[in-house]
Amino acid sequence: MASISCGGRGKICMAVLLSAAIHAPAWANTAPGVLAGMHKHELLASMIPDNGDQNPYAVVIAPVSAGHIKQGDVLVDNFNASSNLQGTGTTIMDYNPQSRQATLFAAVTAKLAGCPGGIGLTTAMTMLKSGWVIVGSLPSTDGTTKTMGAGCLIAIDATGHVAGTIAGPQINGPWGNMAVIDKGDRATLFVSNVGFGIGAPGQKAVDQATILRIDLAISPGQMPEVSKQSVIGSGFSSQADASAFIIGPTGLALGANGTLYVSDALANRVVAIDQAASRSDSAGTGRVITQGGLLRRPLAMTLAPSGDLLVTNGLNGQVVEIDPASGTQRGAQWLDADEAQSPPGNGDLFGIVADGKSLYYVEDDVNALMVEQ
Repeated sequence: MASISCGGRGKICMAVLLSAAIHAPAWANTAPGVLAGMHKHELLASMIPDNGDQNPYAVVIAPVSAGHIKQGDVLVDNFNASSNLQGTGTTIMDYNPQSRQATLFAAVTAKLAGCPGGIGLTTAMTMLKSGWVIVGSLPSTDGTTKTMGAGCLIAIDATGHVAGTIAGPQINGPWGNMAVIDKGDRATLFVSNVGFGIGAPGQKAVDQATILRIDLAISPGQMPEVSKQSVIGSGFSSQADASAFIIGPTGLALGANGTLYVSDALANRVVAIDQAASRSDSAGTGRVITQGGLLRRPLAMTLAPSGDLLVTNGLNGQVVEIDPASGTQRGAQWLDADEAQSPPGNGDLFGIVADGKSLYYVEDDVNALMVEQ
C-alpha cells in the first residue's frame, strides 16, 4: 500500500504523530471479545530509518533473545524506499518496549544474488527460536507490478547479516504474514504467494495465488535449509493494483487444532485450510469461515490468546474480531480513523500481532508502530 512520510528523511512531523496518537480512541467501537478490553491507543515510534525507507508492513514479536534482538522486541520491515516506490524497501526496524527506542536491525542490499528482481520487503516475516529472521521480498523497480520480480525469502541472522535466500518455482511474490510452527531445530513456515500470473495494474484478477508450506531443518550456526515444500492452498484470487501494489491472500494464522486461517482479500472473506501441517495435497481455497459483514478487504491477521482472529481491514481503519469456530464476527474497533482518507483509515493498516496483553500494529499514513492495550 502506498503511504506518505511527513517531514524530511528519517523524520515525521510531530503534529501528525500527536494526531495519530489520539484520534483512534474517539472513534473506537465497544466490541465484545478481546477488543472490548482494549481502549488505549499509543504511538510508539517512527519506523523510518536513516535511509528514508517507509511504508511499514510486517510486525513480528521476537520469541527469544539472540544477537542484537531482545525477547519481546517488535520487528517491523518497510516495503517502500525513500522514493516511496513500492517493492523497493530494504530495511527492518527493531523496537524495544523497555527502552522505547527503535533502531535499525537489518538493511538488505537492493540487489541480492538469489532473489529474482531485487528487494522489496513484505509482510511475510518471522523470527524463529533459533534466532533466524526469515523475510519475504516482492520487488519492483518502478513501484508497480509492471517490473515485478518473483522475489524470494531471505534468511538473516540475529545480528542483522544476510546469510542467504530461499527461492524457486513455488515461490513467486511471498506476500502474506507468515504462520509458523517452531520446534527449534526444525520449523514449518506458511506463506502466501501472490505473484503467479500477475500483470500490470488494471488487468483482471487471476486465480493463481497459493499457500505454500515450507519445512526447514535448522542446525546450530547454519542457515536454515529447506527439507520440503508443499502447496496446501491454491486458486486464490490476486490482482495488481496501482495503490495497493497487489491485492491477494494476506493474513495467515494457525489455530491450536492445526487449522490454517487465511484472509482472502478480493473475496472479502476468511477461509480455513484443515490439517495444514500434515496434508499432502491442496485444499484449494479452503472452507469459508466468514464473509462480508464488517470485513472490508481483510488483510493482516493474528490469533489472539483467546483463540479469536483479529483481522485488519484494507478499506477502512478497523480491526475485526472473529470467532473461528462459529464464524461469528464479534465486532470491530477503529485503530486508525484518519479522516484524510475516505473511508477513514482507508489503506493505512497492514501488519498486526498480539502478545497476550497488547496489540501491535503499523499505520502507514504516519509510518509508525502503534500499540493498543
